[in-house]
Amino acid sequence: MTGSLVPPKRKNPLERTRKPLLPPQARSRTAHGLTQAAAEGRFALQRCEECERFTYPPRDACPHCLSHLLPFVEAPEGGTLVSETTIHITSDSYFREHMPWRQGIVTADCGPQIIATLHRDCVEGGKVRLALKLDKAGQPVVFATPLKETPDMHDDPAWREMTADPKFRRVLVTDGRNPVGQALAKSLMRAGAARVFVGVSEPWKPFKGEDALRAIEGVEIVSLDLTDEQSVANLAADIGAKVDILINTADHTRPVSLFEQGSARKLGETLDATLSGAMRLAQAFGPVMLSRSADGTNSAAAWVNVLSAYALANMPAYGALSVSHAACLSLSHWLRAELRTGGVKLLNAFVGPLDTEWFQTVPPPKVAPVQLAEAIVDGLRRGLEEIHVGDVAKDIRDRLAANPKALEREIGR
Repeated sequence: MTGSLVPPKRKNPLERTRKPLLPPQARSRTAHGLTQAAAEGRFALQRCEECERFTYPPRDACPHCLSHLLPFVEAPEGGTLVSETTIHITSDSYFREHMPWRQGIVTADCGPQIIATLHRDCVEGGKVRLALKLDKAGQPVVFATPLKETPDMHDDPAWREMTADPKFRRVLVTDGRNPVGQALAKSLMRAGAARVFVGVSEPWKPFKGEDALRAIEGVEIVSLDLTDEQSVANLAADIGAKVDILINTADHTRPVSLFEQGSARKLGETLDATLSGAMRLAQAFGPVMLSRSADGTNSAAAWVNVLSAYALANMPAYGALSVSHAACLSLSHWLRAELRTGGVKLLNAFVGPLDTEWFQTVPPPKVAPVQLAEAIVDGLRRGLEEIHVGDVAKDIRDRLAANPKALEREIGR
């Protein structure tokens, strides 16, 4: 059985920081169909359109009928663990630091036999649930867990290597004036975070929810203004080596028409608070997080960007927000590639209109800040790269995949 995770001891500053290592990264282009599913938390396998049989590992031709029509589709998650082994010795540098490592052969309910990484609570001959996870290198791995949840299930070392569970980790939330930032502080502490730093610009200026935020044990308010490079650098020098998860909740939502006077200035202000602010964060906190992903229980684990779903399709009423978050989405891909060299995950949380003052005129459905906060914590626990929160965000995702031009016309009405 998996033992309960023990709170980590304080790191000895005189000890050498271990260099982050990555598992093997060789994958075929076809195999990245698994990558997409793992990034979104889905379990998908190839199924032949000719003989309708599932196959694994990913192939360019069906091994049963040689058809080349092998799309990735949702697959049943159940299976039976037919054999297991525990690896104690390996020549691979990454896995040598994570021995022992359990692997086994699982006969999936949909047919194929799959070599999977095993949770410690899986029993040979027993039923298991299959999932696709992204390892430290960002590559897909099949992971088998018990069919029923067990005590301390998420404390399994192999599971934590492929997720970014906040338990016993220290988190920086960049904007405490934002209702989302306040909801995140509460959700993270409930999830077992060791400490939550909440950034507030001009902390001497009172804000709604301040007293409730300060009353939460384990939450520390720090001075952070993303539009001020010196403020970001000062905070990084103070707590940068303590931050295991960074959640960027920077927001500058302002309805503006493209043709109104001053719209270029308003767009510039939005870009400074969001895109340039994210750049300042990346330059100040990225390098030290990159170097700390091998620190064990409280290693640097993840970076989270809260993005509007309108980054995927511009909504004219909030055009400046759409443009700035679309740029932030592109920046996140750049940042993800940089962080991946150290095994740090990046999660983009796309959200529809929030139930806040700036979306007052937008009709329902809207997303409550606490709903977004819980979704982000769940995404971290599952090690995802993309989540879509709320009906609007999910609808934009689905319509964008089905017909981008139709979505462009309809959202612009």
